[in-house]
Amino acid sequence: MFSFLRRTTPEISVDELDRLLRDRAARVLDVREDWEYRRGHVPGAIHIPLGQLRGRVGELPRGRRIVVICQSGNRSLSATDYLLAQGFDGAASVAGGTGAWARSGRRLEEGPARAA
Repeated sequence: MFSFLRRTTPEISVDELDRLLRDRAARVLDVREDWEYRRGHVPGAIHIPLGQLRGRVGELPRGRRIVVICQSGNRSLSATDYLLAQGFDGAASVAGGTGAWARSGRRLEEGPARAA
């Protein structure tokens, strides 16, 4: 019988994200499309759409934990895997994404993207 190692992407809950933000222990990277981001995002989130991440990864702060969010948690898993491969230790995806953040009653900001 063969044994295969399965790599799992680190995930955190919206409760953990809230704690990290209050402690200023992480930066949030939102990888949704522009229109999604403008409609409502986690306060203070950096915005780089998933399709642009490879070309813009240099804009992200090194030495800070990066927590990745999308709408439901799927795109953020891919982005987190990419960041981990690029040496962003401690990167994690937010389970349930922005939808879970909003459903938890937490505030969303509206408007254009912030610079990294």
